[in-house]
Amino acid sequence: MLQAPPKKLLDRMRDVLRLKHYAIRTETAYLDWARRFIVFHGKRHPETMGTPEITAFLTSLAVEGRVAASTQTQALSALLFLYRFVLQIELDGTIDLVRAKKTRRLPVVLTKTEVQAVLQHLAGAYLVMAQLLYGSGLRLMECLRLRIKDVDFARREITVRAGKGMKDRVTMLPEPVCEPLQAHLVGVKQQHMADVAHGGGTVYLPFALARTYPNAEREWHWQYVFPSDRLATDPRSGARQRHHLDESGLQKAVRRAAQSAGIPKRVGCHTLRHSFATHVLEAGYDIRTVQELLGHQDVRTTMLYTHVLNRGGLAVRSPLE
Repeated sequence: MLQAPPKKLLDRMRDVLRLKHYAIRTETAYLDWARRFIVFHGKRHPETMGTPEITAFLTSLAVEGRVAASTQTQALSALLFLYRFVLQIELDGTIDLVRAKKTRRLPVVLTKTEVQAVLQHLAGAYLVMAQLLYGSGLRLMECLRLRIKDVDFARREITVRAGKGMKDRVTMLPEPVCEPLQAHLVGVKQQHMADVAHGGGTVYLPFALARTYPNAEREWHWQYVFPSDRLATDPRSGARQRHHLDESGLQKAVRRAAQSAGIPKRVGCHTLRHSFATHVLEAGYDIRTVQELLGHQDVRTTMLYTHVLNRGGLAVRSPLE
């Protein structure tokens, strides 16, 4: 009996990433960095390379590619994953590279009036999602990945599952968004029931839950709050399913809304989260409480918003006033 040929390196890396339950976006990014690393060194196999080659590649990203510090860090993480978990090679020496310069930029924050102006130029699911970004402090993908079971109308809470850093947290569900969100879910449930009637209605389940609970993928409470209007093929399982909405649609809608409202600022989805944090701090809430609502690991990240509070130059009163 003929043995199957050994898998290619990137296919092996994909298998390990999925075994460790890395997000599909992280999987795509790590595979791309591994591929770029190999091409950078003339398609040499990583087993024949090590610390000097990694250093040269990452330095090139900073010096010639002028990438952001976070991009260079992601590339480093991808290569360390490749060597440690796929090739199972311990790298010798220190990776002494030219670091990309970190930039400390203050977040763009809207006034409450500007937020309302943006919301007035949105409608349908995009309006509800924007209200959650601002009213609950959700990140864009946290909002899109919400499932029915994570929204508690009785307690007025939203549970964010596997947020940044794979951590769960609880944040508020604002009262003004409850009614439009419930009305939105009526249509979502009708769409789901129609999918089930046609033999579909399945949804992606994380961490092999589909094998543990075979019927869960069709259950209502596992469905996405903001499902796509079309079916798609899951790249991991190959199943034809209804995924959540693509983030680009909301991003474009928010930008158009800000332009229509005549707001002379660079506004995106994350601007609504920045505005949430700033306005909650302005209202006098404790910074540790805001840290937990935002899901920040370090309170210093949350403290950045104290620099943009609407108090005029870090709360210092100008002599002109």
